[in-house]
Amino acid sequence: MKRYYAEFLGTFILVFAGTAAIVVNDLHGGVITHLGIAFVFGLVVSAMIYTLGDISGAHINPAVTFAFWLAGRFPGKDVTPYIISQVLGAIAASLLVYLLFSDHQTLGATLPAGSDTQSFILETILAFILVLAIINVATGAKEKGIMAGAAIGAVVAFEALFAGPITGASMNPARSIGPALVSGHLSSLWIYIAAPLSGAFIAILSCKCIREKDCCG
Repeated sequence: MKRYYAEFLGTFILVFAGTAAIVVNDLHGGVITHLGIAFVFGLVVSAMIYTLGDISGAHINPAVTFAFWLAGRFPGKDVTPYIISQVLGAIAASLLVYLLFSDHQTLGATLPAGSDTQSFILETILAFILVLAIINVATGAKEKGIMAGAAIGAVVAFEALFAGPITGASMNPARSIGPALVSGHLSSLWIYIAAPLSGAFIAILSCKCIREKDCCG
């Protein structure tokens, strides 16, 4: 249960900090800026890895949990509890953002700026890059180590920098589910669930090709 609560808490903090940054930026004339929002997401991911990595592995992302399971590094019996914990953490975070900023329409939800196809492809690529980095720097099924947090946080930040204006740069189904459910913006949610899982699947296949023994099992 400690691991499940750690996943709930880590995802809660990630979604709260990241989406609150978006909301504050919208409500206060862009004071945080797009660059600032990208760094908030990157920094909070790094912080959660260093804080919770030794407890739950700090997946804080259903696509990461799925990837570790697919690579044979994570037991199947824990996949569903981890994902439920992550999604509940994201929903709780979005409810808190709503209580604080109830006049904001999207609550930091990820919404496509262009076509659904464009966003699906881009989100798949983003998740592929993120999971490929994670699976190669993580220890077993845990995102931990001296440089793991810095490396993974950097990937989140640079992907948010260039792709945020187009897709919101979710890379994380839980991060998108929370604000979408609370704000009611559900029409494009399927993209942010299916694309990260697709990207994770491709990343594990690629990892098997380049580092088969080190990547799996």
